[in-house]
Amino acid sequence: MNRNIEFEELGQRDYKEIWEYQEKLFQRILDQKIANRREGTEKPTKNHLLFVEHPHVYTLGKSGDISHLLINEEQLGQKNATFYKINRGGDITYHGPGQIVGYPILDLENFFSDIHKYLRLLEETIILTLKEYGIKAGRSKGETGVWLDSETPFARKICAMGVRASRWVTMHGFAFNVNTDLGYFDNIIPCGIKGKAVTSLNVELGVKEVPLEEVKQKIKKHFSALFEAVLV
Repeated sequence: MNRNIEFEELGQRDYKEIWEYQEKLFQRILDQKIANRREGTEKPTKNHLLFVEHPHVYTLGKSGDISHLLINEEQLGQKNATFYKINRGGDITYHGPGQIVGYPILDLENFFSDIHKYLRLLEETIILTLKEYGIKAGRSKGETGVWLDSETPFARKICAMGVRASRWVTMHGFAFNVNTDLGYFDNIIPCGIKGKAVTSLNVELGVKEVPLEEVKQKIKKHFSALFEAVLV
């Protein structure tokens, strides 16, 4: 079992470019697993964690409802935003500057064979990161992601999640609003959930901007501890 995770900081990059890069890493792991089973070998499979910021983009998961995108193609152009239907779970979400997007591309058989546990550990990574800023976050029953005041009329989501998995290999991941322009969420029904708000770390702290690099270091620390992994 290989518990090393190759970490890459990709900066601000186009969504489609990084989607294709994810697919390439994902397929390499799958190919190695298939070869191991076919040939009776035990060659180690790799694990990856990518951090990236995307320019304004809306993505709709395979089970999502296109009616949850509330603007047309012309309006997308006016907002310098793009739109993609993609192959993760979940409904519609937004990515943009000031948001930390994490894509773990893991062979879960290096860690545990449990997608439910995987999602809970991703959530816990963000929950523990927020705790360091004095923010109490948690889960909302039946709704993947990280929430504040989830059981109250003031429930608001701070981190969305959507993954794809095949043969225990994962891709896609989480989108954590740090200094995100929340106005872009007004153009969608986020994650298909009506009547609940979206928030960001800087809004919750009442500051103009939170240092992204500082937040990333905290996420990496908690992620590696929860997965009992080494980021290299």
